[in-house]
Amino acid sequence: MDNQELDTSLEYLYHAILMLHTPEECRSFLNDLCTASELQEMARRLRAAKMLKRGYVYSEIAEQTGLSTATISRVNRCLKYNGDGYLQILDRLEKAEHH
Repeated sequence: MDNQELDTSLEYLYHAILMLHTPEECRSFLNDLCTASELQEMARRLRAAKMLKRGYVYSEIAEQTGLSTATISRVNRCLKYNGDGYLQILDRLEKAEHH
């Protein structure tokens, strides 16, 4: 697959995710799309991002999530220097928890 085909496939995936309306639809789709270990890894990374945002240190995050400090460092770099993906979703989740 060349880069243009990959970009097209990724855009198709992004649009597919945006079509999901409920947690049940999301669960069903992601369970079909990903392995259990891939889903668990994504969940652990999101939890690490939440913990980093709340000021936890790497050792606490590693202990509670099972992630390596290298992965936690990568998540931290994303929080600080990359796009606002983690921050945007964490803010939305936090707002939803308070409603």
